Amino acid sequence: MTVVARHVSQLRALEAEAIFVIREVMAELRRPVLLFSGGKDSIVLLRLAEKAFRPLPLPFPVLHVDTGHNFPEVIAFRDRRVAEGGHRLIVASVQESIDRGRAREETPGGSRNRLQTVTLLDALEHHGFDAAFGGARRDEERARAKERVLSFRDEFGQWEPRAQRAEPWTLYNGRIRDGEQIRVFPLSNWTELDVWRYIEAEDLELPSIYFAHRRRVIPRDGVLLAESEWVLPRAGEQVEETMVRYRTVGDLTVTGAVRSEATDIASVIAETAVATVSERGETRADDRVSEAAMEDRKREGYF
Repeated sequence: MTVVARHVSQLRALEAEAIFVIREVMAELRRPVLLFSGGKDSIVLLRLAEKAFRPLPLPFPVLHVDTGHNFPEVIAFRDRRVAEGGHRLIVASVQESIDRGRAREETPGGSRNRLQTVTLLDALEHHGFDAAFGGARRDEERARAKERVLSFRDEFGQWEPRAQRAEPWTLYNGRIRDGEQIRVFPLSNWTELDVWRYIEAEDLELPSIYFAHRRRVIPRDGVLLAESEWVLPRAGEQVEETMVRYRTVGDLTVTGAVRSEATDIASVIAETAVATVSERGETRADDRVSEAAMEDRKREGYF
């Protein structure tokens, strides 16, 4: 078997597993929702969900937890992709949570990633969602590696890793009590390289910032942050204009770029194949915390 054929075979096995998970959850749970940020993993997840139910429309809505500190290119892509698919988009706003007093911004203009927890839990409760599909993968960081494919949350939306159910032979138990929730990770067994190869195989469109482009960035604590109204140079810092791309997207106050000349998918795959640090470990300033600290955030309801 050639290398290309082996990759295709592996991708189709991962695809089949993910579609099986999505269908199982739809069969067992009453009201699922799919989290969609416009990032590469959620783009793949949305394509898999569409494949799972074709030719019927998606039987659940799409939810974006909006920090208000987004890359404009990603929000524009999100809206276009959802509209083209004919999906129902629900936007849960962190800013609205702040305005209502549900969340408190300790540093105006700072990262709102941690504030997303309250916004997400409120949205799940308000709409009565009992299962939420997410694009997290086990290879992203160590706390995520502890997740099951079906990750159970109590009536407060909290996660206890020692109380998760076993999943022998990919057998999933989706039974829950009223008030409990399930976070579902169909891409658990995928790697960043698998995601990119699937994007190439399916010819999926991505936000432009995933490919090398010229941008003004501020080197800070080993991360290249995009200059913006929320991220300005501090004393002693210099703004650089250079060629970069993003391996992951999120709150732009903490999401860094990587120096790159990769302007197409083949070049990105070549770079990803030799990367030695995960995308979150290299480019997310707020993820550079201990495993215990990240696990605490997940226990509180962080996705």
